[in-house]
Amino acid sequence: MRKLTHQEIVARQKVRVHEGRLPFTVVLNDIRSLHNVGSIFRTADAVGVEKIWLCGITGAPPHPQIAKTALGAETQVAWEYRKDILPLLADLKRQGYTIVVLEQIEGSIPFQEFKTKTPTCLIVGNEITGTSMEILNLCDAAIEIEMSGIKNSLNVAVAFGVVAYHLRYQLS
Repeated sequence: MRKLTHQEIVARQKVRVHEGRLPFTVVLNDIRSLHNVGSIFRTADAVGVEKIWLCGITGAPPHPQIAKTALGAETQVAWEYRKDILPLLADLKRQGYTIVVLEQIEGSIPFQEFKTKTPTCLIVGNEITGTSMEILNLCDAAIEIEMSGIKNSLNVAVAFGVVAYHLRYQLS
């Protein structure tokens, strides 16, 4: 084994960037923490997300707290702000997206059991309250991350990362 140099990592990454973005969008709805928003931007860039939709109270770039964790990814991933998520979800459905929510609800399935080959929109909701019934009623599927410890959830940015990589490998 040999550790890669920074130059080797950058050269390898330049090849991957040209592979393009996936048919995978993310909706961040009412995310309170700007650090979580920035972290999700960074992971979305790494995964190849085509666009992030920022809805409700979710903060938007440019902002120093987002930049602190995004490390420039907020300038690489397309994003748009919409106050109201409901018309956005209706538009995405008309465009052929499968709408998936990351939420622990009755009927949600473990994320690793979810299969998709169509353009996919992943909704990540508020860190405390999750997503509303109005939003849930527009979703095609609900997925969750099963927990084994005493805590019943992961940090929203960490949870996004786990599921985003699962979707990446299905859509690439």
